[in-house]
Amino acid sequence: MNISRRTMLAGSAAALAGPLLATLPALRRAGSGSASTLPVHLVADQAAAQTAATVTMTIQNNTLSDPVYAFVTGQAIDNGNALMLLEADGQTPYYPASPSATGSPLAVDCAIPLNASGGAPVTITVPHLAGARLWFSIGSPLTFLLNPGPGLVEPSVTNPSDPNIGLPWDFAEFTYNDAELFANITFVDFVSIPVALTLTDTAGNQQTAAGLPRGGLDTVCAGLTAQAAADGNPWTDLIVTSGGRNLRALSPAQGVAVNPSFLSGYFDGYVSQVWAKYASTALTVETQASYGTVTGQVSGGLLTFSGVGSFAQPATADIFSCDSGPFSPAGMSAEMLAIVPRLAAAFNRSTLLIDADQPDGENPADYYADPVTNHYARIVHATSLDGRGYAFPYDDVAPTGGADQSGAVSSGSPAQLAITLGAVH
Repeated sequence: MNISRRTMLAGSAAALAGPLLATLPALRRAGSGSASTLPVHLVADQAAAQTAATVTMTIQNNTLSDPVYAFVTGQAIDNGNALMLLEADGQTPYYPASPSATGSPLAVDCAIPLNASGGAPVTITVPHLAGARLWFSIGSPLTFLLNPGPGLVEPSVTNPSDPNIGLPWDFAEFTYNDAELFANITFVDFVSIPVALTLTDTAGNQQTAAGLPRGGLDTVCAGLTAQAAADGNPWTDLIVTSGGRNLRALSPAQGVAVNPSFLSGYFDGYVSQVWAKYASTALTVETQASYGTVTGQVSGGLLTFSGVGSFAQPATADIFSCDSGPFSPAGMSAEMLAIVPRLAAAFNRSTLLIDADQPDGENPADYYADPVTNHYARIVHATSLDGRGYAFPYDDVAPTGGADQSGAVSSGSPAQLAITLGAVH
């Protein structure tokens, strides 16, 4: 078992910003097992110090645009998890000092310029980082600010006062530690620039996450428009335009962040049907952890897993976010935290009415087949060149030994991570 996006991101400590935006380090999503620890095999592997102190990454600009910029942010594992960015040369670590005021500028230039579209890739050198991101922007560099701490004020797609709000930008996520390099593409927050990953290990083996094709954003937006016409729901509210062109497509969770009433009540009927089904039928969940298989049934309005805990009916916003209402990890036992991802994924994929064995009875061909489903996730997966990429926080849930949905690559002996912006074809 490899580290997942969720265990990777759970390694970042929680921090709050001033009135501007969320800051880095930040707790993003809980893991499929413990919410705050790495899998046991990684704890042991870290002591073995398998990886080199740095890893080479290359970034290819295929966007048909120029200029394009990259940024690297994360927590420096070998320097007390201090906030770190790479400077503009793509080689020199920068450790910001804590500023005296919120919204302070960076003290050095951290915008790594890429070559013109179709030109040679730019090579950067990355040390061990946790909860890290590779950021990309077209036309102008992204603006990162500092809050006391220091905390990094990251770009936002939901804050209209964010200085980056009108830019096309995107990111990939990674953690590089003593045990391995793990990286993934993500659509959890939005879709914008196609990003593809190719990880080569020291033996020459390769893993890929192909990402969206050229024009993928327009395809996703067209799909959202078609869905709105089909069911009368405001899926087009997720489309953000600038100058008459599509700028990005927000995920439903971000749509709720912009407008709390977005699709309010959308899943209510489906949830009621699920509760009715499991009032007379047992729901089996394979935790894919030491807890094994647990069985739940609805009684007294709660889906109860005997001796483990109970879930109230989730609201639509809870399903899209995967971490509010009954899915909030606060105060949950580790065993409950192992159930949450599998239950939340089944709701997003709308498979609970056809499959009482989660997730091992699942067939990805049945995902999103119900008329009431996370159509954003459906459209994103249908558009992706290999059908993969996190479209909601628990999109790495899969049947044991089943097909990956998440768009992740990982290796304990990485030689190079190649990132392609724009399209791989």
